[in-house]
Amino acid sequence: MLIPIDLPPGQYRNGTILQSMGRWRDASLVRFYQGTVRPVGGWQAFSSDNTTEKPRKVHAWRTNSGGQWLAVSAANELFVYDQNGTQLDITPAALSGASGFENAALANGYGGGNYGGGAYGSDSTTASRVLPATIWSLANFGQELLACSDDDGRIFKWALDTAAPAVLVANAPTGNTGIAVTQERFVLALGAGGDTRKVQWCDREDYDTWTPLATNEAGDFVLNTVGEIKCAIPLRGQTLILTDNDAHVASFVGAPLVYEFEQAGQSCGVISKNAAEAVGNAVYWMGLGGFYAYQGGQVAELPCEVSDYVFSDISSFYRSHISAVQISEFSEIWWFYPSGSATENDRYVTLNYAQGTWQTGTLSRTAGVDRGVFLYPVMTGADLVVYNHEKSTVPAGFPVYAETGPISLGAGETTFTARRVYTDEDTQGGVKLTFKTKRHPNGPETVSPSYTPENPMGVRFTGRQIVMRVEGNEGEDWRVGVQRIEGEPRGRR
Repeated sequence: MLIPIDLPPGQYRNGTILQSMGRWRDASLVRFYQGTVRPVGGWQAFSSDNTTEKPRKVHAWRTNSGGQWLAVSAANELFVYDQNGTQLDITPAALSGASGFENAALANGYGGGNYGGGAYGSDSTTASRVLPATIWSLANFGQELLACSDDDGRIFKWALDTAAPAVLVANAPTGNTGIAVTQERFVLALGAGGDTRKVQWCDREDYDTWTPLATNEAGDFVLNTVGEIKCAIPLRGQTLILTDNDAHVASFVGAPLVYEFEQAGQSCGVISKNAAEAVGNAVYWMGLGGFYAYQGGQVAELPCEVSDYVFSDISSFYRSHISAVQISEFSEIWWFYPSGSATENDRYVTLNYAQGTWQTGTLSRTAGVDRGVFLYPVMTGADLVVYNHEKSTVPAGFPVYAETGPISLGAGETTFTARRVYTDEDTQGGVKLTFKTKRHPNGPETVSPSYTPENPMGVRFTGRQIVMRVEGNEGEDWRVGVQRIEGEPRGRR
């Protein structure tokens, strides 16, 4: 009797363990692709030059002559790297002092809490307001880099002058929480002038002209929202603006209005400034308790089969650290987030938007950008290193595995004794297989030895249900398909 272990792609980790029967339940650093389970690509240093603070934003762009540049920002610094990985410090001289926050922090001291939030004369060191980590907005305007730190609020530009740092954009509003460059070539200042609901834009093709006149297309608009603007994602003919409460769309209509604004969704706010990614003319983001997508002119919550696992153990204190990175080669968006009592991103959850499937895992990354300008996706770590990803194999010391939920073998009161496994693994040695058996759902668990795949592979275990664990060997690039277990049903003993 042969029993195939043929499971659908992606993980299921909502509800109880038994609800994940017949599905993959736990995994790290694997992906479900083209009908197989396989390890993700590895990573290697992009440059020998590190940052000095934890990087929180990455942007890549090309010059008019085809030159490749990468911008990486941290709380109080701004670096660029050329295509050879050579680092240049272009931190604006006007950005004096260490005013930014490398990590989220409590606003202690006088005025740290919300006004009227505590008893008069109470200890102000117990303030509950969180000061988020400093997040820059980075965008290219043609071949120039524009940058804005949400703690400084001013807009800077860098015109590829390798001998000079970024400088202020003349006449631009201050007190901004971010910027975006639309496909119509307007620069949007978000939270302009300190108004967290205000969007202000310059004249088209002219980031030095911000005062609206009858002879230009500069303007501004205050969103009708109770939220605070977090980020804006340019799309074709539209710009999606996400607050921590809702979503709005700015549609380009030309002069005299230039942009029209309408609310696209309620109670769908983004969890952090870096938690949204565009895919074509759609946008995907992580919210406070779910995942959302904007496509076809409307916002919809995405069904997520690992949401219990993610949102039941996420650190809300450090949620400003959460960052999304797209890996378009595999139709994936990765969200890196801090779990439990962690103070930095230590886990990730991945959506395969082509399949609608989800994966989870353990890896610390703070920001990143998809391939396109560079050959590989580029991500940054809390270790201050800039990495090429999807290159070679996963380095030593990072467990690569996938584990199923319960799989029924015996029916009714009968058990099943396995004698052989006919393996479907292309390297015949790139992984090890372990089987965990139980006679009853809440009974004791018996763990088999680790088997190296061969055909056939002799095994011996008995139970009504099993859990199969696939563990990748160090430095191996493997593919696991459908395993078939041979054995026979037995009685109650």
